[in-house]
Amino acid sequence: MTAPWITFRPELKVLDCTIRDGGLINNHNFDDGFVKAVYEANVEAGVDYMELGYKADKGIFARDQFGAWKFCGEDAIRRIVGENDTPLKLSVMADAGKSDWRTDILPKKDSVLDMIRVAFYSHQVSEAVDMIQDAADKGYEVSANLMAVSVTTETEVDQVLEVVAETPARVLAVVDSFGSLYAEQVETLVKKYLAFGAATGKEVAMHAHNNQQLAFANSIEAIIHGANWVDASMAGLGRGAGNCPMELMIGFLRNPKFKIRPIYKVLQDHLLPLSRQVEWGPLVQYNITGQLNEHPRSAIAARSGDRRDNYLEFYDKLVSDV
Repeated sequence: MTAPWITFRPELKVLDCTIRDGGLINNHNFDDGFVKAVYEANVEAGVDYMELGYKADKGIFARDQFGAWKFCGEDAIRRIVGENDTPLKLSVMADAGKSDWRTDILPKKDSVLDMIRVAFYSHQVSEAVDMIQDAADKGYEVSANLMAVSVTTETEVDQVLEVVAETPARVLAVVDSFGSLYAEQVETLVKKYLAFGAATGKEVAMHAHNNQQLAFANSIEAIIHGANWVDASMAGLGRGAGNCPMELMIGFLRNPKFKIRPIYKVLQDHLLPLSRQVEWGPLVQYNITGQLNEHPRSAIAARSGDRRDNYLEFYDKLVSDV
């Protein structure tokens, strides 16, 4: 009889992105009760970080078309968390080219936030470096999230990592935006990110999408090869196919500080009712875009149309465009 696996890595951090990534399916129109329930579940479950949403530029995104969590104003955050007198740390994401980060990200002394996650594509690395420095100078922990790594050339990845490794970012995140990566690629990328970040003490994170139902497996793979941060969301809530389900990740980890029961409660009381109103998860069109290493926007459009179940039409169109 094989002995049970009873060890754990105490340095491993879990970040909940339910509200931020999940907001991409409903324009961030979560009511305060929903956000507070997720917050309280994270606190009780022992999750390390919770990402509340975006710091989006109000000049680009109209306030009347998006909920509060697209902008994460300090007043909105404090309505939920007060002074956040808990071990749970709070983060938001700022997109290069879509965030008025110089003014909308307040100094840390004026904010209840703890971390800024800077998201960018390879061609935006110059702005990302400025954003990372700005957030660090304001007193925040910072993560550098190079998006869509599956369609970024190896040379571009190396060039980006060489630059961001010299910034004050604490974490370098492997971001599988299209849910297209397989285990071997995750291993290669995590080892590459670790190598570039070693000299300046960077840690590596994994943000996996579930287009091919591999988000959980790829997150485990990243952990095996040295990633100390993983993203997950309640019921896998997230854009299109969604993310690594929090309930699976917490069930997998052996650190006794994590408690899974609060997660099942928020799934039962809040995520299940939400699933009857909006759709997410690894449906067939998302499987197809993941296999083809394409952005899921075409799948999202197909799922919102009146031919949502015509898988062959969707597949034939995508392969004809390749």
